[in-house]
Amino acid sequence: MEKVSIFVDVQNIYYTCRQAYKRSFDYNKFWAQATGDRELVGAWAYATHRGDEKQMQFQNILRAIGFEVKLKPVLNRKDGTTKADWDVGIALDAYEAAQECDTLILLSGDGDFGFLMHRINQRFGTKGEVYGVPGLTSPLLIEQATTFFPIEESLLL
Repeated sequence: MEKVSIFVDVQNIYYTCRQAYKRSFDYNKFWAQATGDRELVGAWAYATHRGDEKQMQFQNILRAIGFEVKLKPVLNRKDGTTKADWDVGIALDAYEAAQECDTLILLSGDGDFGFLMHRINQRFGTKGEVYGVPGLTSPLLIEQATTFFPIEESLLL
């Protein structure tokens, strides 16, 4: 049975689905599609933490589906901007997990992950599946993925 690990860039998926469709991603439908007839090694969702009740409810839904939710606080800069991205954390965890699975599944449109997909395939022979919103997913990431699954109607709430 094929072994898979799942990594979700929660903010990227939330904002790209909102921008393109004004709708939310359906994590339950995704889970059924991605894990069917496969052995799940692990599933992680990387999100920001603001202490907001609605956000905490969403994180509990992710946990109930089967994700381990990793949280990072939002940093408020002196100039009024905020920062809280998980790119390095996702890349490090995914690289380590790639040695234990046949396929690494990434939900993100961030082009920086193209290098990750290339490296895990080159180093470990691990396939990379990417789920992203068409037109908002980096061509580099799509090119480096073994398979690209466009987030469209069937994966939206």
